[in-house]
Amino acid sequence: MKKAFLILILSGSLFACQESLEERCYREAKEYTKKKCPAPIGPNIVIDSMAFDRATRTLHYYYTIKNSTDGEISLDKSAAYTMLLEQVKNATSTKEYKDAGFNFTYTYYSEKGKDKAFFEATFTKKDYQ
Repeated sequence: MKKAFLILILSGSLFACQESLEERCYREAKEYTKKKCPAPIGPNIVIDSMAFDRATRTLHYYYTIKNSTDGEISLDKSAAYTMLLEQVKNATSTKEYKDAGFNFTYTYYSEKGKDKAFFEATFTKKDYQ
């Protein structure tokens, strides 16, 4: 009887220590930023950081476009939005977050114009499912 009670108490404490999905996302975004950012992810594109906003349940990715001549970047925003949406839909690494209905925001800055985003897209559950 004592063994059963001890096992019950120990298993209960293990479940009590589990972090919520929001806490895990916040921690993972912070760890990714600390360990891997900034990092090149494509020609002239660098991921600067990731952050998770618990209040809005939004995983936010921040990027810089390098080698723009004067801070001006020509971009077909409609095509960029469509491409990012397809990436969100097809990403297996964020499946658990998508299943939970998290939002995903992508913000791009010019290397020369860090004070103002030149492109931002937010995707909600209704967009990617």
